[in-house]
Amino acid sequence: MIVILKNNVEQAQVQQLVKDFEAQNFAVHMSQGTNTTILGLVGDTAHVDLEKLLTIDIVRDVRRISEPYKAASRSFHPQDTIVQVGGLRIGAGTFTVIAGPCSVESKEQMETVAASVKASGAAFLRGGAFKPRTSPYSFQGLEDEGIRLLTAAKKATGLPIVTEIMSETQLPEFEDVDIIQVGARNMQNFRLLKELGHCNKPILLKRGLANTIEELLMSAEYILAGGNEQVILCERGIRTFETCIRNNLDISAIPVLKRQSHLPIIIDPSHAAGNTWMIEPLSRAALAAGADGLMIEVHNNPKAALCDGAQSLDLPQFEALMQDIKKRAAFEGKELQ
Repeated sequence: MIVILKNNVEQAQVQQLVKDFEAQNFAVHMSQGTNTTILGLVGDTAHVDLEKLLTIDIVRDVRRISEPYKAASRSFHPQDTIVQVGGLRIGAGTFTVIAGPCSVESKEQMETVAASVKASGAAFLRGGAFKPRTSPYSFQGLEDEGIRLLTAAKKATGLPIVTEIMSETQLPEFEDVDIIQVGARNMQNFRLLKELGHCNKPILLKRGLANTIEELLMSAEYILAGGNEQVILCERGIRTFETCIRNNLDISAIPVLKRQSHLPIIIDPSHAAGNTWMIEPLSRAALAAGADGLMIEVHNNPKAALCDGAQSLDLPQFEALMQDIKKRAAFEGKELQ
């Protein structure tokens, strides 16, 4: 339920109304725009008397939200959310590129890739320390050592780091991680999502391999409901009957999510394509469709990569992509972070 307040009301009146709602066991989220203040009520609002609320002097309108997700809904939060990470912003008006290898493999690899992607214009460094793999015999990542190498690369370059968490029990190990990634396989790991709702770090939430947009937003709702409002959505392609591509990148998800939700949206063309030659056109399409950024897999020697080398750009390829993206972002009126 949302309560829309009249213009130019006194803050003391607003705070008193918030306290009254909280006394009724509602969580209250306030969204203040240029001309409108909206109070979003989270809780069992089924028995709330709308007519009684409308008699309150500072209330202009009251509406029930029809979507099953509340905190993630644009009705609840009309203004775009901008996620702050240090001095960087992810969200409306900006375009952010996250780049790095699928998996952390060695100190030399991370030093080389981190320095190169920063020079090319990436704002964040990604790398998998813990790798969920289909086969138990595939490389599973360096785990704790991978986190240490990511942190060392962060100190050397100043790039904030993004890496994937597998379980809520790992949270203490992610103290130095700037953005915690929830992978496609864990999108509906509700125990993990609940714990991430109580942490104070931004969460990059990937869409599952066969999940709907509504299911993605419901997973985001778990994090938001816990009090963590720093959620970034990620479209990485969904599984269809098509066999010519690894996954089908759902470009249409970008305008749909922009209409339905206030959360920023990052596109991962690497996992969708499964091949390097598709990454550039898919990146262009994502930018044109209104995405807030890209997550690109980059490796200093893709042919020798221990994980997903076929979909990883080498360093010169990433540099060429960034030169193209910089021009297109400027044309779209977006600030490249």
